[in-house]
Amino acid sequence: MRLTTKGRFAVTAMIDVAMRQHFGPVTLASISQRQHISLSYLEQLFGKLRRHELVESVRGPGGGYSLARKPEEISIADVIIAVDEPLDATQCGGKGSCLGEDSGEGRCMTHDLWSALNNRMVEFLDSVNLKTMVDQNLAQGVSVEEVTIVRKPVAPLPAAKPAKVRAPNSVFNLAQNLNG
Repeated sequence: MRLTTKGRFAVTAMIDVAMRQHFGPVTLASISQRQHISLSYLEQLFGKLRRHELVESVRGPGGGYSLARKPEEISIADVIIAVDEPLDATQCGGKGSCLGEDSGEGRCMTHDLWSALNNRMVEFLDSVNLKTMVDQNLAQGVSVEEVTIVRKPVAPLPAAKPAKVRAPNSVFNLAQNLNG
């Protein structure tokens, strides 16, 4: 089995969301910064996760992503399958034609072995949920800090003082100033 970065990054990002969602929606920018995953890559992954109803998005200021279900209801297999990560150790992709469609020979001698491994992998990943991963990370000392947005207080603008105008305010005053 080969688990690519797509599956690993999706699982990592989902654990990040699960660990921090009690502070409110988690932004992809904050996940990107903490986990060193490209923001555009996260956008692609979270689009798939949202379509599979594993996350919900909140738009606008203070928006981001939160889990669509409880962490104990989302398995690691759910996450990997949602991002189209193949969990297959067979040479034929589970089709049973390991030796090539043209050979007419069908399955290789180890097809059943790799197929059984596939089943075990899915069973194992299905038995581990996000809550388990969050608890494990917290037990290992991973800190979950609340992200606070520091806003500088806006100082009131000083009251505008009326300017004293020394210019004439009418044609008559202008004439007096010129003559005077």
